[in-house]
Amino acid sequence: MSDQEDEICSITSALEMVYRAEREAVIISYHDVGAALIPLLLRLLERCEKGRKVLAEECISNISKVLLYMTRIAELRIPLVGHPGMLAALERVSTLPLSMENRVLRMRILANLANAEGNKVMIFERMSLLEAVMKIATLDKSESAREYASAILMDLASCNTNQIPMARIEKVLATFVKLAVVEDKVETREYAVSGLQNLAFEKKNRIQLVSYGSGVVIEALKKTTSSDSNDKTRRRSAGALTNLACDGTAEKMGNHDGLLTTLAEVSVNDTNREVQQRAALALTKLANSVTVKMKCWGTLLDALIKASQCKYADGIVSAMFRVKTRVEENRTSMAKHPMLLTTLAQMCLQSEDSEPSSADHKDGENATKAIAHLANDPLNHKLICNEHILAALVHGASLGGQEALVTRDAAILAMERMAMEHSNRPMMARYPGMLVTIAKATEREMHEELNGNPVSSATGQPRLAKPLLMSLLVAM
Repeated sequence: MSDQEDEICSITSALEMVYRAEREAVIISYHDVGAALIPLLLRLLERCEKGRKVLAEECISNISKVLLYMTRIAELRIPLVGHPGMLAALERVSTLPLSMENRVLRMRILANLANAEGNKVMIFERMSLLEAVMKIATLDKSESAREYASAILMDLASCNTNQIPMARIEKVLATFVKLAVVEDKVETREYAVSGLQNLAFEKKNRIQLVSYGSGVVIEALKKTTSSDSNDKTRRRSAGALTNLACDGTAEKMGNHDGLLTTLAEVSVNDTNREVQQRAALALTKLANSVTVKMKCWGTLLDALIKASQCKYADGIVSAMFRVKTRVEENRTSMAKHPMLLTTLAQMCLQSEDSEPSSADHKDGENATKAIAHLANDPLNHKLICNEHILAALVHGASLGGQEALVTRDAAILAMERMAMEHSNRPMMARYPGMLVTIAKATEREMHEELNGNPVSSATGQPRLAKPLLMSLLVAM
């Protein structure tokens, strides 16, 4: 290297040391000399890249560090992108034989710039730059370079304007999937999953994401939700699945091998409370759009039964049973499904001594209402008259306090419907506590009637306890 080139290298080294200064000093310097300095540095950077002499890598490193120090400051990121040659210099990272250190530096600069909201559209629309980032993300040997590439893609996907066109680029989806599943570094996987979650937030992307590659996005999210070592990655992966669930995607997602089962198992067995909650939410949102005519209906019921054991579901799983039993065409298959009635009975019974605001109380109310809905179908009357359901209904009908009003009325209603099947009455009449509970309900209704209340309670339900009691006494 000539004396002149050696002098240039020394100057870039000095600049690098100067720009290590505190934030305010860098801002002042940029406003004072930035308009002249940045174009000069970018031209010098390109000259060093073309020269490829012994000390060229050192100069490239010094210039890259100066730019990095500037991009750390949020206020400077948008004006920095506006300098001619800035994005072109960053784009060359995928084609030049740079050292690992310089490739990482260049990706760090771009990651900082992509983090600014005002830069995201400009960076994304430069397709050659996007291609360069994806090439680094999938092929670069540096773990750190791939990490920053993943962060760049995540930030670009967080911009509403970018989300639809990004989801239409299959190479972007493939890159996210690879980074989410294959990478060893925790942060890289987390950024990739967050990128998929960002894209899934846009409603118009959901069918595209679910259909891409015969379900590889769903498979990647299923795998990361169930087995990633990082809590944040698992949580965001479950969040992405929640975003994707809708009427248009429910059948494909429900039929995807193992997805419903995985969500149920994660909602119960994951070591992190938030992950359990997100998995339960994803499952119930998906369940809301699955119908009895779909192939995955039975698998869904199995998954909901498993998820009912989640301690942090806050009533959303039992609420889904309640919602599904409201639909008349669902009731027969639900009543016949193995363990479903037992699960509803257990949810009713676990509400004993629970606080009115607790999840157990919500579960008990929802499960009792679900049983009442099932009892509205005459084909179910014989089927649901078993010891588990009778225990749950006796428990629900005997609850005290105004906060248990809905549960009590639902239990009495379910009993009244079951007693319409004459062959059920002897078993019901002889069940321990049944007659005493109904007698107390009759007494409550009599007090309400004497007080001038037109119906049995605020639920608007007719007074059913007295005729129910008479029918069971006759059956003894």
